[in-house]
Amino acid sequence: MTSSETTTEIVGTDAGDARITWHRASRARLVLAVSHGAGGGIEARDLQALAATLPRHGVTVALVEQPWRVAGKKLAPAPKTLDVGWRGLWPALAKPGLPVISGGRSAGARVACRTAVELGAAAVLALSFPLHPPGKPEKSRAGELLGSGVPTLVVQGGNDPFGKPEEFPDGSFELVEVPYGDHGFAVPKRAGLTQEEAVTVITDAVLTWAGSLG
Repeated sequence: MTSSETTTEIVGTDAGDARITWHRASRARLVLAVSHGAGGGIEARDLQALAATLPRHGVTVALVEQPWRVAGKKLAPAPKTLDVGWRGLWPALAKPGLPVISGGRSAGARVACRTAVELGAAAVLALSFPLHPPGKPEKSRAGELLGSGVPTLVVQGGNDPFGKPEEFPDGSFELVEVPYGDHGFAVPKRAGLTQEEAVTVITDAVLTWAGSLG
């Protein structure tokens, strides 16, 4: 296991200034860059758990705040603007010279899928991928996921209103279910597993998958 250090970096993009909080592994072999969703920031439980856990196992975690969050806005811009911000951040994410896993939760996962091949990502981590708007399964975004073009891991809550695991199409991606989890991976008391155990499902799955990438 390796230790980690934390630093923060502001990166200018064509969509405005973004912020990277680096959780560096002392002997890193990979960088996992993950961004937040449209309704929250990097304080999300899954992102914080990955940042706390993975650096001890040789994976540097970069928690990315999109320009709209850095600017203090409450609503995310259009998908094209999110992609512009992610593209602008990529040189900073790739600067350590290591393979970069492009990732995010919810809207951030969509950005990672849409841009992976273009940016040269080694893989994609999609946390709580929003397969469709709640209650509107006909408005599927499966094409973005299926089109990532790189090894992809989806981690999905069993009760996610944006898409339950059984709703996902067959494809070349891997899918791990967090039992009873909602879109934020919160689990009810009746779930039979604690919130801490639910988060451990996420970190264990990502560690195992990242180790299989070579």
